[in-house]
Amino acid sequence: MNYLAIWKYFLFGLVFLDDCLAGRDFYGILGVNKRASTNEIKKAYRRMAKEMHPDKNQDDPDANEKFQDLGAAYETLSDPEKRKIYDKGGEEALNRDAQGGGGDPFASFFGGGSPFGDFFGFDNDQGEREIPKGADITMDMWVSLEELYVGNFVEMTHNKPVMKPAKGTRKCNCRQEMVTRSLGPGRFQMIQQQVCDDCPNVKFVTEERHLEFEVEPGMMDGMEHKFVSEGEPHMDGEPGDLVLRIRTYPHQRFERRGDDLYTNVTISLMDALTGFDMDVLHLDGHKVHVSREKVTWPGARIRKKGEGMPNYENNNLFGTLYVTFDVEFPKGELDTDQKKLVKDILNQESKTLAYNGLGGFKAS
Repeated sequence: MNYLAIWKYFLFGLVFLDDCLAGRDFYGILGVNKRASTNEIKKAYRRMAKEMHPDKNQDDPDANEKFQDLGAAYETLSDPEKRKIYDKGGEEALNRDAQGGGGDPFASFFGGGSPFGDFFGFDNDQGEREIPKGADITMDMWVSLEELYVGNFVEMTHNKPVMKPAKGTRKCNCRQEMVTRSLGPGRFQMIQQQVCDDCPNVKFVTEERHLEFEVEPGMMDGMEHKFVSEGEPHMDGEPGDLVLRIRTYPHQRFERRGDDLYTNVTISLMDALTGFDMDVLHLDGHKVHVSREKVTWPGARIRKKGEGMPNYENNNLFGTLYVTFDVEFPKGELDTDQKKLVKDILNQESKTLAYNGLGGFKAS
């Protein structure tokens, strides 16, 4: 029995040692499974980074460590080579390979500053002097309707002027101050003059920055994403922001209005009279089945609920797809017998009525 107990403790020790050597569970940290795609990993990191940033969790003493673990997990699993090494031997194998990183994944998604500065910065009413800021750069980000339906990650390179130390000094923090001068016994004059500080000199060096932008499902034209401190620099303050504004390319099949989609389908006169079955190819490749047994007139419209665009706030909700039918008439001529046959089949009286359609009137 003693030998059996010793053997159990030995096995337990091996399992414990194996867990220690394996290191951190990067998949568990990001909350994804081992078959997750690169886009799923990016989406998970971007969502969790906003929730776990130390600026938003100042009451948690472990916030910095958790955030560093999240960054290490993303840096490893978003790199195909590092991920392959990690999958084979865990973090220990990754450390042996010693490829290193040094990047800032949070900055690639949100910019070089903290996106939470509006919530945790100083209040100017408390006596803090306002820090000057460089100009914002606003750019249009053109995306397809397909990207707005399923989502996508766009990688971009941004050439940013970065301030570096230089020789000498310069005048900085210049401001207007009121100064009192004595003009004689009992006589004073108050004048306004410019006062500056002496600061170390600087120069601007252009650096290449790697940024990633998530096109989230359901985003609409005009929505903006801000990369903090990636805009124009300011000699005596902070850089401005880089703002990307969503713009949608025109689509050949669909028109978007809110969360709804509109499309037109042309059918033959025979299909309009006898009915038809067809499929409309959707933005993600799935097919929407459309069928009619009744007569379909030009301009008739049907609704397919749940086949529109995903709602931006709740991707589980979808708008409506509206399908409007155009009827293509035959271009050939009918002979007398064919005309009589059509009249007999339709059994419809001749009707000719003029009315103001543009004014909203209808034929009566």
